[in-house]
Amino acid sequence: MQRPSIPWFWILMAAILLLAPGPAGRLLLDLLGGITITILVAPLFLAAVGFVGWQILQRRIRQCPACGFSGVGGTVCPACGTLYQEGSNGSAGEPLGAPVAPAQVVDLDASQVTIDVRATDVED
Repeated sequence: MQRPSIPWFWILMAAILLLAPGPAGRLLLDLLGGITITILVAPLFLAAVGFVGWQILQRRIRQCPACGFSGVGGTVCPACGTLYQEGSNGSAGEPLGAPVAPAQVVDLDASQVTIDVRATDVED
């Protein structure tokens, strides 16, 4: 099996183009420089765009105090249907149907709010 020959002609032509002060050499150097800068800067640019996008998304997320569901946008919690109350700065405030604070709880009759469970034996 023969080894492929080294393309000396093309290596010499590339060296002449890079070393020659002509327009073809400058074009090749500019092209290589542009590709190198793109390869080095593109990941940094994409990371910055992703970070800014993530921060914007986090600011738009609302958490419902009634059920704890996190959602983006809307005036109603998609999980429990609680209406959100907009704050003075346009951000999400407390929902209109928020749970009652413990100081406002009314005494209820336990027989009306508990469920009686009767245990029965299951026979095959």
